[in-house]
Amino acid sequence: MRKTSTLVIFWALIIIFTFFGCVNNNQTTKKPINITTSPVQYEYDVIVIGAEPEGIAAAIASARNGADTLLIEKRDGLGGLFTYGMLNQLDLGYDKDGNLANQGIFKEWHQIVNNRGAFDIEGAKEAFIHLIGKEKNLTVLLQANVQKVIKNGNQLVGLEVQDQTGLHTYQAKHFIDSTADADIAAMAGVPYFLGQEDIGLKDTRMADTLVLVLKNVDWNRMKMAAENGVLGGAEVYENMAWGFTDVINQYKPIEANTRLRALNIAKQFNNGLVTINALQIFSEDGLSDESRKEAMERGKRESINVLKFLRQELPGFEQAEIALYPPELYIRETRHILAEYQLTINDIWMNRDKWDSIGFGAYPVDLQATSVKGEGGYEKVITRPIQYAIPFRSLVPNEIEGLLVASKAAGYTSLTAGSARTVPIGMTAGQAAGTAAAISIQLHTDFRKMVKDRVPISELQRRLKLQGALLYHFTLSYPFEGEWFDQSIQQLLPYGVIQAGYENDLYVNEPITKIDFIELLSTTIKRSHPELYGQLIEDHQDLINNILQDDVSPYLTRDQMATLLLTIFNHMKVSQSPWEQLMKLKLVDKELEARLSSNREVLRSEGIYMVAFILNRLSNVSSYKVY
Repeated sequence: MRKTSTLVIFWALIIIFTFFGCVNNNQTTKKPINITTSPVQYEYDVIVIGAEPEGIAAAIASARNGADTLLIEKRDGLGGLFTYGMLNQLDLGYDKDGNLANQGIFKEWHQIVNNRGAFDIEGAKEAFIHLIGKEKNLTVLLQANVQKVIKNGNQLVGLEVQDQTGLHTYQAKHFIDSTADADIAAMAGVPYFLGQEDIGLKDTRMADTLVLVLKNVDWNRMKMAAENGVLGGAEVYENMAWGFTDVINQYKPIEANTRLRALNIAKQFNNGLVTINALQIFSEDGLSDESRKEAMERGKRESINVLKFLRQELPGFEQAEIALYPPELYIRETRHILAEYQLTINDIWMNRDKWDSIGFGAYPVDLQATSVKGEGGYEKVITRPIQYAIPFRSLVPNEIEGLLVASKAAGYTSLTAGSARTVPIGMTAGQAAGTAAAISIQLHTDFRKMVKDRVPISELQRRLKLQGALLYHFTLSYPFEGEWFDQSIQQLLPYGVIQAGYENDLYVNEPITKIDFIELLSTTIKRSHPELYGQLIEDHQDLINNILQDDVSPYLTRDQMATLLLTIFNHMKVSQSPWEQLMKLKLVDKELEARLSSNREVLRSEGIYMVAFILNRLSNVSSYKVY
């Protein structure tokens, strides 16, 4: 009897422990004690603002390198774009040897979410909490809004923060702005430009997106539809899909300033929900709360129409429903701060290394549309680099001391941000910023001095490599290197007027069409010399139309190009020999004189060279100092 009772008790205990063990395994990660909504102290070595993935990486790196660190976040949780914008697809790049280009803290997080290109959103949040919970030098303050910056001259020394217990002043030796829009840098007086102002496009920025979150999607049925070419077909994998490009033309939006691009689709394993990054929303002001709210409501209404379209046109979505709406929009572009070094599109095109490299970028320069139609009405892939270096100088903002910016708003041109804004690169920059902040304190130096001194930069690079970052110096070739038109490409690239696509192919040996040459010339003038655009282009629209309407051939001949340039730039009667007339006026150089010795079709390489020559004549060649 006693033996039977003992066995009953034994098996009962096994069942109880097994049950509670299973329950515990299904629970979300317990919040570590270093994540709070109440102040713990008011003075730190380093304060990071913004618990976006970039800010989390910065805070962890700072703490790991011995700095007493505070991470301030206005939301009630971690993860920013990943968890509130619900963007759960990663833009991954790979270095010249095929290795994941962004490692270190990003790789640690990526391994926790199973090394996939798409991740479960709840799992991403838990992974961030897990990493933060291991850092004894790190405190996270949630639901805390920075109201004011405190400066001593141009040195940032403190923040006034409204947290859950009141208004408090927090002080630190160094600060890292990892807010998505460089809010702290802007408050402190760091100079910046908005959107694509740096290439002459005022009030122009990439589209916002409301990620669609759907349930009841039949993934296998969708995969079969893709294989059968429905809506142009797609590449479909275990939990990711790209394509269905025909939606661009077939889908008809109901809301103004919205449209659907090709579908980027991801499936979550934990709950089966499917997210789609495709709905583009165009609004004037990405910094205005009112504008964001209006865009969000417009996006919600349009999402219902998108769902209706998918149910009718894409097998696998017949029973789909909207599961929920993300709390926030995916805002691709607002501020770009001016830094000690502005990383340029030529740095990416030419696969450049930097002496102060803190990591790599290797993702294509992918510029989303900026308007429903017209010049900005389509996606542009400028280039697909092998790899390029992110310099520490691009994290050091101009004019304000004691501050680094580690986010998509760092010191990149708007074109460069088409690649460098991606989160894996941002987390690499964040890790470098946190590490640099700790080193600066330990070496009794500041960021402005660091960018001129190889000793602290060497120490920064040493520690980054020691702590898992992929970092080494390299020398690589680049497309069309050494060609006679190489410099011409470099002169035009910074204006965003030529795109080489994923294959880095400019089709230089093919004839250029009239419309392509005129568009290249007019867009270059508009962006480089907007005050002359009306005089040079708009005032000669009749001539341009006459050339375009010549239906003998769509391709531009040498003499047609000469006639166009003579009329635009000299306002004079064109002779029977326009090319000779152009040469006498020195509106063409010896290189093209020799190459275009007969009146034949102009090659794309020659068209690029000619427009770059005109750009030089307008005395508006834009360049950044390169080391």
